[in-house]
Amino acid sequence: MASLTAFLSFAFLTAFTPGPNNIMALTLAGTYGFRKGFRFCLGVFFGFVGVMSACALFDAALFHLLPAVEPVMKAVGAAYILWLAWTVFRSSGDTSRFLPANSVRAGMTLQFVNPKVILYGITAFSSFVFPWTDSPFAVIFFIGLLSAIGFAGTCCWALCGSAFQRLFNTYRTPLNSLMALLLVWCAVSLFR
Repeated sequence: MASLTAFLSFAFLTAFTPGPNNIMALTLAGTYGFRKGFRFCLGVFFGFVGVMSACALFDAALFHLLPAVEPVMKAVGAAYILWLAWTVFRSSGDTSRFLPANSVRAGMTLQFVNPKVILYGITAFSSFVFPWTDSPFAVIFFIGLLSAIGFAGTCCWALCGSAFQRLFNTYRTPLNSLMALLLVWCAVSLFR
């Protein structure tokens, strides 16, 4: 893998930045406590495994059927990362649009309709994994790694609960600016 640092930066920044999973985990743990909110986090993990598997299959089919699609997929992945950077930079932290549902099923189901997770998987496999390997063992490893990183991000938000929410409310602009700049670096590094 040409840039393991860029891959890990992308994966961690995407998993740990605000999104439906993290905001719901924050809200649920703040409302019900970590133990009860963990049900949602566990569902997120199971959903991640399913979505990452589907993304890997989708990207593998594209790479094998249309090898010329790699530069296009890399460009689309970079564009998504830049869009994510812009979104993170402008984030207001409004959680009112997410309706908390504290169950494994809710956490799992959310992954199949969560564009951030779907694009996370497609971008990771098309931009960082398949250009360098298509080994079944490597693909399974990256499905597990991406799922574990996503789960860790969700659990971190749940553990930090309201304290993390206060931190982001207090230092939203500098934290979002830093995360956005790191995501821009990830997008640029795809073409080195």
